[in-house]
Amino acid sequence: MAEEKTYLELSEADGVSHKFYEVVIKDTQVTIRYGRIGDSGQTQTKTYTNPDQAKADATKKINEKLKKGYEHAVMGVRQKRAVTRRAVTSTVSTAKAAPILWKFTSKSAAFGIFIDAKRCWMGNQGGQVFALDHQGQVLNQFKLPDGVKCLVADDVWIYAGCDDGNIYDLTGKLPRIAYKIDENVDIFWLDINDGLLGVSDANGGVTTIDHDDELQWTRLSQGQAGWMVRCDEAGVYHGHSQGVTMYDTKEGRMLWHQKTGGSVLFGWQEASAVYAGTSNHLVYCFSKKGESVSVYKCDDAVYSCAAALNGKYMFAGDNSSSIYCFNQTGKRLWKLGTGCGSALSMQFFDDRVYIVTTDGTLACIDASEMAIAAALAGTVPEATMIKAPKGEGAAPSTDLEMITDISQGVIVECFREGSKLRVRVVSPGYNPDWNVQFPKDIRQQGDRYLVEEVRESASGGFYRAYGEIKKIIS
Repeated sequence: MAEEKTYLELSEADGVSHKFYEVVIKDTQVTIRYGRIGDSGQTQTKTYTNPDQAKADATKKINEKLKKGYEHAVMGVRQKRAVTRRAVTSTVSTAKAAPILWKFTSKSAAFGIFIDAKRCWMGNQGGQVFALDHQGQVLNQFKLPDGVKCLVADDVWIYAGCDDGNIYDLTGKLPRIAYKIDENVDIFWLDINDGLLGVSDANGGVTTIDHDDELQWTRLSQGQAGWMVRCDEAGVYHGHSQGVTMYDTKEGRMLWHQKTGGSVLFGWQEASAVYAGTSNHLVYCFSKKGESVSVYKCDDAVYSCAAALNGKYMFAGDNSSSIYCFNQTGKRLWKLGTGCGSALSMQFFDDRVYIVTTDGTLACIDASEMAIAAALAGTVPEATMIKAPKGEGAAPSTDLEMITDISQGVIVECFREGSKLRVRVVSPGYNPDWNVQFPKDIRQQGDRYLVEEVRESASGGFYRAYGEIKKIIS
């Protein structure tokens, strides 16, 4: 039986979307391929009991896309939009070796890192995300459609910002799309606080998007290349080529601006301060009121930084594969070489510094006083070497397990509000007027879902879905 192929595209002049959707019917099999125009995208195949059923379901999917504004198109006419990937260089450090306990090696340079009591997360430019334990053993892995810009945590949720313009929730078995960003925006960095997403871009713009994917505000800062954005309840801290600017969370009013001697390449925040690593070899610490607190001097451009114990120590990584430690006043305590590339992101946790590097390594460094003293004297432990497992891990999918048993979990339903699909809780004991933050790509009007948990946001006013999601069938 011959194939029947339908190819659609959605590419709006204002840059909201630039994506394709292809449906191929062959006998009882329907193959759907979708993604950003110019990319290979993701593919899903489903087999039906007979050709008529396959044809009916495929037609339904095509009509749904046409209603959303997709149009019939010819593949290859529209070109792929450019994505800026950070240009990094790395030389070998001349400093003594750092006391590395273990190294996990992946296939490409990595910017994404997040460490908590249970897991060490890493995301790389190949779209791979790994979750490891504190001994470096892989617990889980995902494969996203494009390079991972960064990993961020928001309460118990872990998100990956991807070059395809989507933010993926990684708290379930499969990655689910939590936010979709204007595909004309060349994303550089992002952060999330209580469901509010902050995005910085190539042009020096900073944008906030709420839990229901609604744009809150956009501001154009004084500089270009926003490699730093950090969010808290009070504001959004934006680092760019001309320094650091703070905007208030609700309205986007500029509250303060501090110049830096070079372009900001990385940002970190603690409860009372923000840190900006720069191209002119310095890390600046500003209070959240905009006051200059400390300046930390490295020997090369600073690719990453992280504070420990609310600023008692500050760590930095440069483009010469060295890491540094400073005290609160800015005094350098030590400098050591990584031996595995320059640290593109880092985090301190429980007397250890974790780094992800230009050569695709996640390294665990013993930062205790005893281990550092031994390293400075030339004695380091033999690092355990761990290779990435074969296989690519779970990819994003719109597939859901179908269930009839609703005895365990919380029931939510999808409904239409104007042009938007929203989700609300229908289980008793919840506010029916509050919307639920829920994956964007699995919403279908009128459908009900069983969610592992629904939690109230820290600021109130909406709920957040957590864990596994299943579709309820009657």
